[in-house]
Parts: sequence; C-alpha cells; structure tokens
Amino acid sequence: MSDSAVKRAKMLSSQPEERVDWKKRKAEIKEATRQRKEAKLIKQLDKQRQQEAAETEKLEEQQNKNGRPYTVSVALPGSVLDNAQSPELRTYLAGQIARACVVFGVDEIVVFDEQGEQVKSTEGEFKGVGKKGNACIQLARILQYLECPQYLRKWFFPKHHDLQYAGLLNPLDSPHHMRIDDESEYREGIVLDRPSKQGKGSLVNCGMRKEVRIDKQLQSGLRVTVQLNETQKQENKVFKGVVVAPHVPRTEGGHYWGYNVRLASSLSAVFSESPYDEGYDTTVGTSERGGSIDQMTLPPFKHLLVVFGGLQGLEASVDTDQNLDVTDPSVLFDFYLNTCPCQGSRTIRTEEAILVSMSGLRPKISAAFAPVSNHL
Repeated sequence: MSDSAVKRAKMLSSQPEERVDWKKRKAEIKEATRQRKEAKLIKQLDKQRQQEAAETEKLEEQQNKNGRPYTVSVALPGSVLDNAQSPELRTYLAGQIARACVVFGVDEIVVFDEQGEQVKSTEGEFKGVGKKGNACIQLARILQYLECPQYLRKWFFPKHHDLQYAGLLNPLDSPHHMRIDDESEYREGIVLDRPSKQGKGSLVNCGMRKEVRIDKQLQSGLRVTVQLNETQKQENKVFKGVVVAPHVPRTEGGHYWGYNVRLASSLSAVFSESPYDEGYDTTVGTSERGGSIDQMTLPPFKHLLVVFGGLQGLEASVDTDQNLDVTDPSVLFDFYLNTCPCQGSRTIRTEEAILVSMSGLRPKISAAFAPVSNHL
C-alpha cells in the first residue's frame, strides 16, 4: 500500500461516525403508518358509500317496478255544491275537492245523487241551487276538466256554461300534467286524425315538441296513455311509444296518475257499480257519530272506498235511497269513523272532511303497505 493510501485510510478512520436521530426516525415511521391507515380507511369508506348507493338505487328501481298495487276511491254527493250560492263559489268548491283528492293520491272520485236521479253522464248543465241531479253533473264535469292535462283540454272540453270559471281555479299539478319539455316514461295523449301507412300505428299528440307514433291503429279522438321508448332518435320526425292501460303508470311505474270520475244515481250504486271486478274490499264511512279513527287499523286491501256525506250527513243519503233497507249507515261499511273527534265547529264541510279524513287515513294506509308507502 502506498503512503498516500495509508494516509487517506487514517484520515477516514479518524472521522467521527454520523449519529442517527432515532426519535425523529420513529416519528417519521409513525406518521407514514398513520397516513397509510388513513388512506386505507378513506378507500374503505368510499367503497361502502358506493355499495350503499347501488343498493339504494336497486331498491328504488324495485319499488318503481312494483309500483302501487292498491287504489283509493272517494265518494261524495253532488249536493255539496248546494252549499255555495254563486257560480264562482260552486266552481271554487269543486276545485277544492279536486285538490284535496290529488294531494292524497285518490284514484277515483264517485259523485252520487242523494235524490236518486238516474245520472249516468255529464250531459246537461247546472241551472241553479236546488235543481235535482244537475249539481252532480256540474261537479263531475269540473273534476274531469281539472284532471285532464292542460294540453288536451281544448279537444275534450269545448266551451260550456259549467266551466265558465274553471280557468280561475288552482291547477292540480299532478305528475301527468307535463310541460312541453318535461321528461317522463309515460304521457297522456290524444289520437290524431292523420292518415298512416298500413302496418304503422296512429299518431298521438302528447304535448311534446314532436308527435308520437304508437304501436296500434286507434280511432282518432281517443285519450290514451303512452309509454315512450327509452331511446329516441332526435333526427326522427316523430317520437315512438306504445299504448298501455291507464293503470300501468301506477301499478308498474309507481306514479300517481290522476283520478277517474264516476257518476252514481244513489249511495247504493256507489257499491254496486264499482269498476273493479271484485268491488271494494275495504269500505270506510265518515260521520261524527262514528268511532274514533285513532284506534283503528287498516288491513291490507286492493280497493279502498271512503264515503262522505252531504249537508245532512250519510244518514240523509241512506234515508233517500230506496234500494237500502237499513236506517243505520254504519252497517254498510267495514269502518264507520269520526275522523275529527272533539271538533270545535258544529259542522265540518265536505271539502274540509276530505282533507281531515285522508290526512288521518294516510298513516293507516302506509302501515298496511309499508314497502310502497312512499308512493302515496
């Protein structure tokens, strides 16, 4: 070994060793470990959130697919309009009834005549307070007018004396009352009188910027419920869809889709002329003489009917119905309820009774149909 190499080795051996700050090193290791655990925890939380979101979406899709399996019907006498002393007030009263029924998702409104007139359609007009039967016709016509989407009214409701003040009423704003650019799987429309080629369906006005070609050839002037195709080619001149039954948006889509209006000549006809094959399987009568609503429990049902009396109550409707041999109206119903116990007023108007009663029944219905309670 040369002298220079020996000197260099001595110099290196004489340098002090670099000391490691173990305290600082431990702190660095601890901080790195903490950051790794934190990143892992954040990753796990993100994964959990994604799983929960996917499960929620799946549940919502399942609920929407199942829809709402039951219906709610309301029956009331047309004589309630006799309590209003001017055409404007009668129209406003009918609007209050329509709004109350829509707010609580009523599927059918039955207007019955306490006088037993054979009223079957809305032909004719209301000529004044106290005229038998005509009040039912006016009430039914206004209810039908309000339920119809605005873009279809000009076809189905020509100018009529009963509808003179209907334009002043508050809109129902139901889910099927679409704006022109609203996106929805379902829409209400009218079949147009347009020629179409053999094998191609009719054209329907659904209140959109383009007309809809449906899968069937139907008579013009019919009101139809259309299910639009999921994908639409914007370059096409028309949209495409299929005709479905009016109940499909409710039973399959889970949407509230307005109400039907039915005229009945008497209280008994409300039950006997039910549009459902098996009739109403659960019936509720409302009266201040009934039992308290607080203690009752509704069983699961297919078709619920809630009946309201007129100015003299359900007792008067029973007395004037020649088809009924009973004097106590409670025997006609599964439940005979006082929906507003300890009321502070001597009388509760029918439009108020609908709001009070349906508000009290809503949690009872939700309890009977917990999986689909969010649809009502």
